[in-house]
Amino acid sequence: MRRLLLALPLALLPLAMTHAADEHDHDHEHGSLGAHVHGVARLDMALDGRTLELELDTPAMNIVGFEHVATTDADKMKLALARETLLKPHGLFSIPEAAGCTVVKQQLNSPLFGDKDDEHDHGDGDDHDHAEIHGHYQLTCNVPNVLNKLDLTQLFKSFPATQTVQVQLVTPKRQMGAEVRPSNPVVKF
Repeated sequence: MRRLLLALPLALLPLAMTHAADEHDHDHEHGSLGAHVHGVARLDMALDGRTLELELDTPAMNIVGFEHVATTDADKMKLALARETLLKPHGLFSIPEAAGCTVVKQQLNSPLFGDKDDEHDHGDGDDHDHAEIHGHYQLTCNVPNVLNKLDLTQLFKSFPATQTVQVQLVTPKRQMGAEVRPSNPVVKF
């Protein structure tokens, strides 16, 4: 399954490059694919047999409204509430109860949570200005054929600074990419 998720970005690279050309970061212009753009998150989803994996990458600004280490009580509270919400994938991604999915593994990483995020190191010395939050969720679903759409309504409601989610998904039936917004938060597959 891990190999499938790693191959996903390569399989959909042409689509991602097309969308990347349209994205603009008003604070910083980045020429690389997958640049840190406030308001934009990325979600990779793979369904293989009964295993559902989701990987969410987003600037911390989209989730908590800041990208610095939380020092005030208000910032610490925002961070704790965001973490609590992010650790509930069933609600966040509107996974239907009928699919019978149980969380096997989930992990959140961010410098804001005190994690050293080597995997997403930009290497330019500006990581403190561009904090990311990375979520990885693995679920086992008893009735995977019920999974036929991805509904991000709750993600947009929980984190209103998120304006766009670039979705890439692989299922037994298809591979596709989509750009999802609050006005149209569902991808059918």
